[in-house]
Amino acid sequence: MIRQALIRKQRLIVYVLLALIVITTVVSMGLGYSKLSYDRLIPTLIGQGSFKEDFVLFSIRLPRIIVTLLAGMALALSGAILQGVTRNDLADPGIIGINSGAGVAITIFYLFAPIDAGSFVYMLPLVAFVGAIVTAFFIYVFSYDRSVGVQPIKLVLMGVGFSIALSGAMIVLISSAERTKVDFISKWLAGNIWGADWPFIWAILPWLAILIPFALYKANQLNLLGLSEPAAVGVGVSIEKERIVLLITAVALAASAVSVAGGISFIGLMAPHIAKALVGPRNQLFIPIAILIGGWLLLFADTIGRNIVDPDGIAAGIMVALIGAPYFIYLILKK
Repeated sequence: MIRQALIRKQRLIVYVLLALIVITTVVSMGLGYSKLSYDRLIPTLIGQGSFKEDFVLFSIRLPRIIVTLLAGMALALSGAILQGVTRNDLADPGIIGINSGAGVAITIFYLFAPIDAGSFVYMLPLVAFVGAIVTAFFIYVFSYDRSVGVQPIKLVLMGVGFSIALSGAMIVLISSAERTKVDFISKWLAGNIWGADWPFIWAILPWLAILIPFALYKANQLNLLGLSEPAAVGVGVSIEKERIVLLITAVALAASAVSVAGGISFIGLMAPHIAKALVGPRNQLFIPIAILIGGWLLLFADTIGRNIVDPDGIAAGIMVALIGAPYFIYLILKK
């Protein structure tokens, strides 16, 4: 049974994170290549802005902010599930190659498939999911041992190997492509929030609306999978079935995020760790916090990145990596 004091602490942290997200959102709405005065935000939001203010806020800033938040939440939840399923604190969809698998599928689709402008946005998450699930399947198979099950360290090493190989495959694929398509894939690789328009929100939102409640519903199964395999079997958990279902959930979340936000790593690594440090390892408690931390981290990184250098800024993926890479090294040395 979860202690009431811990539940109250979780609620307080949730409120603080929601306040941080609101503050960062407001700051982000005003900053950019085209400035928007903060005293004009509320009038513009309620329909009393000028044409320029309406265009900057509703066509440029708000879609990007919402896409960034949703992508960060999806990546954080994906990382939390992967860490629980593999019992490996270093698991992250970017680090273990799932993002790269999605990226190769998107690259092939973008370069070679006949693209219909009306359905392109909505096809991207599905295409990314196919690439990511195929990659996850091979990583799982190569890191699985019949006698001991999934080997956590081997899974990370296999994932890193697949990530490098698939990133190389993307470079080979774009080496002979036309310049405009190369620019798109290059921005994707850097983790540039490129899907900054309203259709991309409608493309990613259904995935989160279904998968976040499902993951919370499966939180107790994740707790049990964190036990040793004999203990989990002893309490009636169908280990392989639950692992596969949860792994597919994590892959779908990561694929939906990277299809609109590019190849972003480390959000899925950092957010669950920070959440566990705040409220402990019970999934029912830390997953909601990890989701909010992931959304805020990516929004904060993108806000800083796009304003640090004019006019295009620095990709959010690079900003996150500047924080996440040292944290990854710290975790390796600690574990």
